[in-house]
Amino acid sequence: MSTHLSPPVTIRDVAHAAGVHVSTVSRALNPDKRGMISEEVLRVVEEAAQRLGYRPNRAASALRTGRTHTIGVLVPDITNPVFPPILQGIEASAAARGYFVFVTNVMDHALARPVVERMLAQQVDGLVMAIATRDDPLVDYLQKAGMHTVLVNRADESGRLPAVVSDDRLAMKLAVDHLVACGHRRIAHLAGPQNVPTGVARRQGVEQALRDRGLELAAVVECESYSREAGRHAMEQLLAQHERPEAVVCCNDLVALGAYDLLRAQGLRVPQDISITGHNDMPLVDMVDPPLTTIRLPHRELGWRAAEMLFDEIEGKALSASTVVLRPELVVRESTRRVTP
Repeated sequence: MSTHLSPPVTIRDVAHAAGVHVSTVSRALNPDKRGMISEEVLRVVEEAAQRLGYRPNRAASALRTGRTHTIGVLVPDITNPVFPPILQGIEASAAARGYFVFVTNVMDHALARPVVERMLAQQVDGLVMAIATRDDPLVDYLQKAGMHTVLVNRADESGRLPAVVSDDRLAMKLAVDHLVACGHRRIAHLAGPQNVPTGVARRQGVEQALRDRGLELAAVVECESYSREAGRHAMEQLLAQHERPEAVVCCNDLVALGAYDLLRAQGLRVPQDISITGHNDMPLVDMVDPPLTTIRLPHRELGWRAAEMLFDEIEGKALSASTVVLRPELVVRESTRRVTP
């Protein structure tokens, strides 16, 4: 027995069922214009659309308006616990405006350009990027392509694109000041990759905070990535090549957990032998042994503000590229200790 697909429900069908003009249905189903319609008419139109099983024709809408009501989001590592709450913030902003979000994991930055080109081919209305590197040619490409773009978590150091970031230098100052207040003087740093803005800013933050206290950085080892394995390897290098520090400021929580692993393997205790601090306050670091002293960031707000800035760009409301800097917060737990004089 053959089956025949029913023709798709059109906006005219909805208008006929609701007893209103086609233009009224168009406005009622458009998030940007539904405020022009009374609540009663909105209810009638939405009920009719739901009853008939109406689905908007996004392709036709894009041809008519020049917008697809989609945005792309590029993150460097979707498994990093930092990024899910950032994505939640982006999606909350997008949903409120009737936008759909495409998320792409770009672990190899060499793939960033092809991914962006694919996004452009899909005619996304804009991009939120968490993958920017220092002097990134992708920024030039996006500007030349005329693509609305906002950076999140990592800023463009030249200020060419708008960005929403946390204050990395202040974050490291909070960690260093805490360790100095605990009596530590020989403080080392496991730095983030120096090809990304966050790695550079956090290292500079540690160095400046120590100078402000009249201290020198005991040692610094650059991590290959923001990962647990990279933290373990960097901690191993630190202990092998330098005098053992009293405390270590880690560039993020995963690196701090890698440092935990190495210290435990070498029979050293946190914080009795070495105090450790992290950065990000990712989920469950309050449940590791010992609970990690770290820096808390407003990750969801980072994502939400970045999306809001992007929509301002898309709607022509943004006057110029700007950087929004959110304040971090020190969270003291049990991985740091006060030194007895």
